[in-house]
Amino acid sequence: MNFFDPIIIALTLLLGGDAELYSIISLSLQVSLTATCAALIIGIPLGAVLATASFPGRSALIVLGNTMLGMPPVVIGLLVYVLISKSGPLGFLDLLYTPSAMMLAQFILVLPLSMALSRQLFDGLQAEYDLFFASVGVRSLRRIWLFIVEGKFSLVTIAMVCFGRAISEIGAVILVGGNIKHVTRVMTSAIALETSKGELAFAIALGIVLMLIALIVNLSSHLVGVHLLKEPQHAR
Repeated sequence: MNFFDPIIIALTLLLGGDAELYSIISLSLQVSLTATCAALIIGIPLGAVLATASFPGRSALIVLGNTMLGMPPVVIGLLVYVLISKSGPLGFLDLLYTPSAMMLAQFILVLPLSMALSRQLFDGLQAEYDLFFASVGVRSLRRIWLFIVEGKFSLVTIAMVCFGRAISEIGAVILVGGNIKHVTRVMTSAIALETSKGELAFAIALGIVLMLIALIVNLSSHLVGVHLLKEPQHAR
């Protein structure tokens, strides 16, 4: 077998609609999209609150969020494993080695990222509009909503960054998911397994899909950035 044979076989699997391959892709998208959406729904409002409000414990929340940003994913996976294992406090939910466990791990992984990026965005908007909102009497909740509307395109970029982070994760999902065939096997864990078995064609096929997802995410982020650069000119 020469260098190009696995690539040719990988393309054949993708174009031929291999059932196992597309089952893994489908589960990966389901897990990562669910985790990302949940993290954004909670993380963006929290980021807005941290940027616009002063309250006891605010600094502690920011420090905790920044600490979670630097925590290795495998450690997050270990913490989730301990929580949902049979002897853990959430063991009664019977989540271990299920897609729900992987969603939970990715959610915890992505939540600090969505909080930090959205807080940075809203910090800038707060500095820009604070005096104006104060002069017209715009209260905190209304202010948060206006910030979300004003920063909607930047929030799309944040969402894409969070999704890219979630779908590329491997350590945490293997720990809590177990990489079980037809149950919890996602693209990253399947690539690691198939490569270790010498099944390079299958691993390359999944790698191509991940690269295409990364390309789509980066292209979309670029287009949003171009739109943001043009938007002020239109507004004027």
